[in-house]
Amino acid sequence: MDTQIARLNMVNRQIRTNGVRDPSVLAAMLDVPRDVFLPKALRGSAYLDETLDLGGGRGLVEPLVLARLLQGAEVRPTDLALVVGDATGYVTAVMARLTGFVVSIDCDAEWQKRAQASLQDLGISNVELVSGPLDSGHQAKAPYDVVIFCGAVTEIPQEVCRQMADGGRLVAVVNDRCGIGQAVLVVRSGDTFGRRVLHDAAVPLLPTMEQKPHFVL
Repeated sequence: MDTQIARLNMVNRQIRTNGVRDPSVLAAMLDVPRDVFLPKALRGSAYLDETLDLGGGRGLVEPLVLARLLQGAEVRPTDLALVVGDATGYVTAVMARLTGFVVSIDCDAEWQKRAQASLQDLGISNVELVSGPLDSGHQAKAPYDVVIFCGAVTEIPQEVCRQMADGGRLVAVVNDRCGIGQAVLVVRSGDTFGRRVLHDAAVPLLPTMEQKPHFVL
């Protein structure tokens, strides 16, 4: 497989033709090789228009869903970004092409070791990988201008919302009680959090993100 041609086809046939017009998002997804972040057994499927099952309940979100989330977040070159639940490191790499610095948190140390190696192989240095529970974010580097969840949640954690800067944007796929997902944009203005639905989306639920009573937004 010629991965450069496959990546070009992914951008032109899956993403550009489905409403993604942000030139920075298109350029970043064209630039970052999705296949190198995957186990060898999955690399032949890297550019398919589907979420990839990584095993153990983890998944890599399909390219179109990721592109639409990034476009909705209106990522800027000067932003400090928080990426939540990116097992492979791919979303972190794409975000690193869009913005100044990325903090990426995941709860699986083994996946993070692989992600770190892939990021280093590509010379991506404007990132910091941290381990911890996904619903806690990473207060040490807050506030964040943009936050993206790399999988579905049943509710957006308040603790992560409080780590957003004034004017910050958060994008996530929120599943209702029937498991139907909607991509949601949250924007912070002072102590107010505005929320609107961007589009429908179906992605795997992130680990430990089941419904909890204290998740209220």
